[in-house]
This record gives sequence, C-alpha cells and structure tokens, in this order.
Amino acid sequence: MIRKIVVYPDKRLKQRSCEVVEFDSTLHTLLDDMNETMTAKNGIGLAAIQVGVPLRALLINLPDEEGEQYPENLIEVINPVIVDRRGSTTYTEGCLSVPEYYDDVERSEWVKVEFQDRYGEKKSIETDGLLAIAFQHEMDHLDGHLFIEKLSFLKRKKFEKEWKKKLKEMREKKK
Repeated sequence: MIRKIVVYPDKRLKQRSCEVVEFDSTLHTLLDDMNETMTAKNGIGLAAIQVGVPLRALLINLPDEEGEQYPENLIEVINPVIVDRRGSTTYTEGCLSVPEYYDDVERSEWVKVEFQDRYGEKKSIETDGLLAIAFQHEMDHLDGHLFIEKLSFLKRKKFEKEWKKKLKEMREKKK
C-alpha cells in the first residue's frame, strides 16, 4: 500500500524515532508499504517517520546507470548505528519530505553501519559514495533532522523564503 509522505514543516519530522523491538508482521507490512511508497515516488531512500511512523527503520535502493531500481538491491535497515566514518564529500541531495528542492550537503565519504534486518538478524555494511550518503541522510531522519538543516545560514534563509511561497502555491491549487 502506498502511504502518504510527511512533508516539511510537519512537526513529526522533528521527532526522534523509537527502537524497533518487535520484528513481526506489523514491521514487515510497514517495510513493504515503505518500499512501495518509495518506488512510486521515485525515491532512493525512505525513513519510517516519513510515512508518519516513528520507528528506527529505513530503506535504501540505489538505481543503476539507467535509473532502474531492482528489488534485489533493496536494503532494509532497522535500528542502524554508524560505528565508524571517514573523509568528507559534498553531494547534491533531495528529499521526498522536501519535494523538488535540492542543495549541496557535506557528509562523511565512508561509513560503517551496524543494523538489523526485518527478522532482527545483525548486519554490518561498509560503504562509500552515494550509498554512504543515503545511509547518513536517512539516519538523520531517525533523529529528527532534515538535510536542509545542514545548509549555511544564507542558503537556509533563501530556502525558507522559497518554500513558503511554494507551499502557498500548492494550497491555492487545491482550492
């Protein structure tokens, strides 16, 4: 089932998500719905809080060179913790909760993340590039942070002004 994406400035996006303790059918349904939602919205990552569920769960599925996403590349991440990070890189990020806005964000170039899968099995991944960026972006959501918070003061002010205008336009279209 495709779920509704929570959009900035919704206060739920500021809340810290809770640890997952039950690896049951409710969690599995949430993960399946999140995957369907992420795919329908052409996202490469989605945190549970972005569909209004404050659990430490996220998905990542990077597209190939042609922009295709394959089910076998889906990474389901429960209760993630970054245990090591190195380097620095800047990448232009976007977010399903901040639609149609993109800006450069600085993050660690390489990360090691420990997490659990949908069955509670412990996993670990060491990665760099876009996958490392996606992990950090989605994990920020679990702690109640959005990528726009990483922008410089001037860029953030410019964003807020443009975003208010966009929200007003969206509301007028609905009338």
